[in-house]
Amino acid sequence: MKYDIRYKPAFAAIFVTLDPGESIIAEAGAMTSMDGRLSMKTEFSGGFFQALLRKFLGGESLFINVFKNKTSQRLNVTFTQSVIGDIECLELRGNQMYFQPGAYIASSPKVKLGVGWAGFASWFAGEGLFKLKVSGIGQVFFGAYGGLSKQNITGEFIVDNSHLVAYSPNIKMSIGLSGSLIGSVTSGEGLVNRLKGNGVIYLQSRSVSGLVRFLRPKVR
Repeated sequence: MKYDIRYKPAFAAIFVTLDPGESIIAEAGAMTSMDGRLSMKTEFSGGFFQALLRKFLGGESLFINVFKNKTSQRLNVTFTQSVIGDIECLELRGNQMYFQPGAYIASSPKVKLGVGWAGFASWFAGEGLFKLKVSGIGQVFFGAYGGLSKQNITGEFIVDNSHLVAYSPNIKMSIGLSGSLIGSVTSGEGLVNRLKGNGVIYLQSRSVSGLVRFLRPKVR
């Protein structure tokens, strides 16, 4: 499988070329165009009960689409996300990664999609008790509103709510004030995510909740 992510960072899209016999899995609704000779099959991700867990605990759709090249020629398919923003590809080599709801777009067949416990700190931050957990070997495509940046952290790292897109499972999350009580209120930062551990995180430069807060008083 070959891929090319174009139109970064604001309007990113994934252009995938499948060799004969190759396939790719994508979130329902992610496909924007495809060769007419490609086979597309809709199914539950990992079975019915696993799909229910992804839907109601991981914040993902109930179904996935499997695109397979059953011809003897190379065929193309294009994917994107519903929000304006960037897309990245993560190469898994037996490791795991947690994704925020809605970040997952597509993956190669040997990548496993599951649900992982995120903790009560994530829930208090408005991020939910569970995350989508990806594991296995292969490529995972994910995106977010705004630009994406990768950060290797050691020790403690502070992230504003709604800007954390993905993180290694060994990183622990807690919620705390950005500073003193008065400073946290007057600065407008309030509560923040305090991440601790050694691992990789991905951040988005913009947040949908921030956009909503900006637009709400202007559309009344």
